[in-house]
Amino acid sequence: MYNIKRDIQIKKFSAYGFLKNLKFFEPYLILFLMDMEINLFEIGILFAIKEMIIYIFEVPSGIIADAYGRKKELMMCFTFYMISFVFFFFTKHFITAMFAMVFFGLGEAFRSGTHKAMIYTYLEINDLSSYKAEVYGRTRSFSLIGSAISAVLAVVIVLMIPSNKYIFLISIIPYILDMILILSYPEVLNGPMIKTHDNFFKMMIGQLKGIVTHKELRWLLIRSSGFEGVFKSIKDYIQPILSGLLLVSGITLFKGISQEDQLKILLGVSYGLIYLVGAVASRQAHLLKRLKSSAEILTVIQIGLIASCILMFPAIENNLSFLVIFLFLVMYVLRDIRKPLFLEVVDDHMDASKRATVLSVESQLKALFTIILAPTVGYIADHFSVGAGFMALAGFLLFINIFYHMKVVMTSKTKY
Repeated sequence: MYNIKRDIQIKKFSAYGFLKNLKFFEPYLILFLMDMEINLFEIGILFAIKEMIIYIFEVPSGIIADAYGRKKELMMCFTFYMISFVFFFFTKHFITAMFAMVFFGLGEAFRSGTHKAMIYTYLEINDLSSYKAEVYGRTRSFSLIGSAISAVLAVVIVLMIPSNKYIFLISIIPYILDMILILSYPEVLNGPMIKTHDNFFKMMIGQLKGIVTHKELRWLLIRSSGFEGVFKSIKDYIQPILSGLLLVSGITLFKGISQEDQLKILLGVSYGLIYLVGAVASRQAHLLKRLKSSAEILTVIQIGLIASCILMFPAIENNLSFLVIFLFLVMYVLRDIRKPLFLEVVDDHMDASKRATVLSVESQLKALFTIILAPTVGYIADHFSVGAGFMALAGFLLFINIFYHMKVVMTSKTKY
């Protein structure tokens, strides 16, 4: 019987995710930008710029990976990330932050979908396709463990460094290690590269046409990207929310420590807890298939995110800080359960040689939704309240899901 724990390449996949998620700056990014006197609407614009870059380069990057090799693409993505961190280090105003977000977006565009395609290629050539959800759930759990450890280490780092900006330079170190790791991957994981005499743009148009005309795949990607777009628009609002709640309540969590340092500790611990629980959820997600099909579980998860967004409104309005943390925990766990199950479902509808392209389309649609939603939520948060922004997103997600169930009945499994 196949043993995931003894597979060296699976260990490498897991190590990749662990190192990739050592983003020490993540629990403090929005607060860092706010310290630069950038308001929530402008922060929404910055995230929209990042997603715009992803939107523009997502599909071309997927096709480049499928046509010219996935290892080269991942090396490029980490280079873009490191340039982004350098720009963040020198950020003093909106313009510098904008350049940082542009390069971060390029890193995201050249990464997303590519490594997942490598995992599925490995499983396919080793006749292990039946373990898709289990393997991806395991590798993703290591990514989340990386995030949890990153959040805890970030607390120590931000309390020791002279300025928060130095945390971006420290974040370069694990990305250099990840580049070295990618170089050790076998060449076969570059994938069944597409052989074609067409020029790049003809190839891109042809592949996109295939996705658009595939009904089940098209609506599956739209629904998933709607979920991810909502999640990406709200996932870091825990930072200003907790900052505001601590200020209003005047709660002292740690004696003899300034309120600013208390917030840093609380954020680090909160992110660490969220990612640790998410790691367990991701690793065990495949067990839910004993109860329902992956497609049915995805529907329950969508409903769960809608309910969490609705409940966030009274939690914020009534200064219920622990309920806010709990609801963020629920939203992250739902996402971490959903991810491996969604990838199993979508993989049943796509051709092996076009995996990176299809997954890039999903990321592109996610970017499009985030481009619209992030500044919208920022505007609502600035002019009304953060809770009102959550309610608006709940309404958007409800609309997407109603439309999905009206348009699609998953009765066939034809592959794009």
